[in-house]
Amino acid sequence: MDQRPSQGRIPVSNKPRLAIAGATGRMGRAVARLAAEHHFSIVGALSVPADAGLSIEGVRVVADPSEAIENAEIVIDFSHASAVVPLAKACRARAIPLVSGTTNLADDAKRAIEELAKVAPVLWAANMSVGIQLLAEIVEQAARRLGVGYDAEIVEIHHGKKVDAPSGTAKRLVEAVRVALDADEPLVHGRVGEVGARRKGEIGVHAIRGGDVIGEHTVMLLGQGERLEFSHKATSRDLFAIGALRAARWVLGRPAGRYTIKDLLGG
Repeated sequence: MDQRPSQGRIPVSNKPRLAIAGATGRMGRAVARLAAEHHFSIVGALSVPADAGLSIEGVRVVADPSEAIENAEIVIDFSHASAVVPLAKACRARAIPLVSGTTNLADDAKRAIEELAKVAPVLWAANMSVGIQLLAEIVEQAARRLGVGYDAEIVEIHHGKKVDAPSGTAKRLVEAVRVALDADEPLVHGRVGEVGARRKGEIGVHAIRGGDVIGEHTVMLLGQGERLEFSHKATSRDLFAIGALRAARWVLGRPAGRYTIKDLLGG
């Protein structure tokens, strides 16, 4: 987490005005459906030009980021990596806070988020589940205490329509292991043929795609004579929407800067 000003939170309205980026996608629709239950008022919906003019929870979908966030106090983003730069720039122009769960970001998108964080609070997470955050913390502790004598393998499963691999959450778990072991060995994505003996410090990452699996992640730490497994299984996509809405409520009124789910949990 970056350094931030020490001043307290700015008061916000009881029913904050919310804009949703990626509003016509699975996650955007889930956020829209649950927003009222979590005391948000939807005032903007952003999606691709082909979906412009559709309605999400009574709000017209537009393709222009500036138009979508014009009346918003907070933006929740579950769009596409290519859409993050214009969205972050539009938010920066109005100093509007952003909660983003969009993954597979390129360097220009990461820079745009950093620029926004200079003028508004930003919370980005590859996975909005608080359970995943706790899993990452537990994995880091376990890997550190067990040491390099235990080999790390990560398996993730998602539905057949997921376009990127490995998942952003798998990458987050890889980072937890690397931090614990102070390791920077190249990742091994699956194995085929005569690959030779496993290198010390190697981390294997395996992506399974199929069916309608929302998301499952397992970290294995394999030693001599024993294996530890740490798993998280998502059974409803609402989990991530609720996490994003919780993060949006938490981040509102905070000083400009970068925040994480760990911060939300008081870590």
